[in-house]
Amino acid sequence: MESVKPRRYDASRRREQARRTRHAIIDAARHRFLHDGYTATTITSVAADAGASADTIYKTFGGKAGLLRAMCEDALTGAGPVPAEERSDAMQAAESDPARLLRGLGTLTTEVAPRIAPLLLLATAAESDPALAALRADLETARLARMTQVARALAGKTQLRAGRSVEQAADVMWAYSSPELYRLLVLTRGWSPERYGEFVGESLVDALLERDPATDPSTSDRREESGATESALASETIPVVLRADG
Repeated sequence: MESVKPRRYDASRRREQARRTRHAIIDAARHRFLHDGYTATTITSVAADAGASADTIYKTFGGKAGLLRAMCEDALTGAGPVPAEERSDAMQAAESDPARLLRGLGTLTTEVAPRIAPLLLLATAAESDPALAALRADLETARLARMTQVARALAGKTQLRAGRSVEQAADVMWAYSSPELYRLLVLTRGWSPERYGEFVGESLVDALLERDPATDPSTSDRREESGATESALASETIPVVLRADG
């Protein structure tokens, strides 16, 4: 009699299925939270949309607050295959031009802000829930720590603008990357994410770096514009009115 070979357990397939289920739950929860609101959304409705059981959601995320926390963590990775934090670390290490580093931060903000800002605004609106208040505090603390890391990297590459410490530079970056600014300019005033990202990058350059007239393109543009205006004024015929003595 032939022996029966034991069935081989495929752990990788199970992990992949768990990853897909988690992704489906987060997508369903994002849709529900943003369309129905945090309070009105139920775990049962999210489970139905995701094709999962409510028990799976409770075991994996612990409830709505844990689900929103996981959504925020997922949003912070950005849209690319490499997480935004890893790309930021690589940029800080490789970029020798401090202005390009700050403009690159503006570009990353363009990618991450549309994903995370609506979720943070949800957490703010429901801050009477202690779990959401703690979530918002944790995320803000983590964002400030991240900006402090970038500020230290920046200070290691160049002299910060006169009067700016590393701590102040981190505060400025923290303010410009806030979800409130994204809400005001993009969601309320209708700016495109690209325009918003350019504004953040250029504002950080203006606030944190000394401008070099010899190399800064925006300074050069302003000089050329000023020179053109002076030339135009010089070429105009300026009438002279003489007062006749009566």
